[in-house]
Amino acid sequence: MRALITGASSGIGRDMARELDKKGIDLVLVARNKEKLEEVKKSLNVKCEVIPMDLGIEENCIKLYDMAKDIDILINNAGFGSFGYFDETDLEKEIKLIDTNVKAVHILTKLYLKDMVEKNSGSILNVASIAGFMPGPLMCAYYASKAYVVRLSEGIREELKKKKSKVKISVLCPGPVDTNFNDVAGVKFKLPSYTSEHVAKYAVEKMLKGKFLIVPGIKIKFVRLMSKISPNNITSKVVYIMQERKR
Repeated sequence: MRALITGASSGIGRDMARELDKKGIDLVLVARNKEKLEEVKKSLNVKCEVIPMDLGIEENCIKLYDMAKDIDILINNAGFGSFGYFDETDLEKEIKLIDTNVKAVHILTKLYLKDMVEKNSGSILNVASIAGFMPGPLMCAYYASKAYVVRLSEGIREELKKKKSKVKISVLCPGPVDTNFNDVAGVKFKLPSYTSEHVAKYAVEKMLKGKFLIVPGIKIKFVRLMSKISPNNITSKVVYIMQERKR
């Protein structure tokens, strides 16, 4: 069995690689930083290929698919955030965010899903966020990008059911996680964060069992419930207050 993980040089991606390593699953690790990928590879026991690549470039997503065939598990983990009022944040950074968080996930999911459907086996784990279920003032682009990942995954899930396919798709929606995401986004979470090791272990276990919606932690499950029953205008006000505290 062979798994491909994007954003695998640190945080959740790195730790999911270590969890799959424990289960004897060979790996293809993708991220921009070659040195960090090599460090992760040294910590693993299984056969591992590293591919340094910026998936925020559309052509690279196609290139990656051509380079890495016969994938049984695809984990779309690469992504980042941006903080601030929408009229003040950097447009170039947000376009890059959309290219990475949305376009890369869309392209890789489509390409690898076709192969999995054809052989009637395989699993895809798309890493979203609890942010994907609510409006996100002060992180508008990030919240919207994760909403896309959630809705895309939900739609694909239903299509696979209608086809009676054995291919499984999951979406991981954690809350705050202690990773370098915070530095890139320019925020400091006031809420308690889970470790990336905890989230990765939970995510891998649930994915391998075929669970669709993976939400680590009782508190974040409660947030998910409240987002379903609260009007969006109220949720938006609450999110704004929480985001403002990150400054």
